[in-house]
Amino acid sequence: MHDRSPNTTELTDAERLNRLRLIRSDNVGPRTFASLLRHFGDAAHALERLPDLARRGGASGPGRICSEADAVAELAACRKFGVDLVAREEAHYPARLASIDDAPPLLGVRGARDTLTRPMIAIVGSRNASGAGLKFAGTLARDLGDAGFVVISGLARGIDQAAHRATVASGTVAVLAGGHDKIYPPEVEDLLAALLARGAAISEMPLGHVPRARDFPRRNRLISGASLGVVVVEAAHRSGSLITARMAAEQGREVFAVPGSPIDPRAAGANDLIKQGATLVTEAADIISAVTPIMERPIMLSAREDDEPLDFATDSGDRARIINLLGPSPISLDDLIRMADASPAIVRAVLLELELAGRLERHGGGLVSMI
Repeated sequence: MHDRSPNTTELTDAERLNRLRLIRSDNVGPRTFASLLRHFGDAAHALERLPDLARRGGASGPGRICSEADAVAELAACRKFGVDLVAREEAHYPARLASIDDAPPLLGVRGARDTLTRPMIAIVGSRNASGAGLKFAGTLARDLGDAGFVVISGLARGIDQAAHRATVASGTVAVLAGGHDKIYPPEVEDLLAALLARGAAISEMPLGHVPRARDFPRRNRLISGASLGVVVVEAAHRSGSLITARMAAEQGREVFAVPGSPIDPRAAGANDLIKQGATLVTEAADIISAVTPIMERPIMLSAREDDEPLDFATDSGDRARIINLLGPSPISLDDLIRMADASPAIVRAVLLELELAGRLERHGGGLVSMI
């Protein structure tokens, strides 16, 4: 059972090196990277234009551009550690992850790469899970593995680890918040080593990157994005698992929740998801019946914001008007285009310049604000 993937390209060594330089440069995130690549055709031309675009955006000084030497050193360290840096159009990049707006331009992959071409179901939940929750997560994961699915999760204590442990033999994918050499929590290294034989670990972070609090929500978008759907087993109010469920819904993924006791705070988040329309799950068959029709459709790379054209031939009046409309409160791109009375291509170009200058922040749902 494989996820039908449109990914067939293989990058040249030079393009992989230049793409690594581009994504490791200051103020270049996944969306900006994709816009630059689409507009300039390849990473080398995008790198040449970075200083000029940042200057046009009002950068106070030249931003750091990742040097060729640093990128060569990172690629060599990855090879030594057994990590492949896979581009989103290449064969072992998870097909569903490639379709999200902010897919990592290069994904660090370690383990059995073929695991990433199979359909995935995410199982997430509480770190301080109940015994019953841990047992159910393991049973659910094992049954999904036996049915040919790959279970993907975040290696966290509790539900995540229970799901991974139950599917070491059938194949499981661990999504890391830090670099491949900076595993969190540290006591999980034995589990990670065991799952790499038939499964894989993925990360968008460079080697040496120690995970910080803000890296975990970033990681969660990869868990949901790579999957057909996300199953929440136990989650308190305001938990990271609910962030993953919200991201899954925004990405058009299925959201499943396991009901729990109304007097157990660890079940409150999952019970709320069910009230909000998540599919109630009491066995693996509930999930399989919901995702089977989705699997039968080819994966479409939906139109993304970075597919839209850019127009850098902006006059000072347009630029001033667009910048004046921006402030600390997020505004939608559509509202900005309408209020600025400028073409979408010009507005997108000005936003890209501001972002490269370190002056713009992008939020979920297509919202932007000035920093």
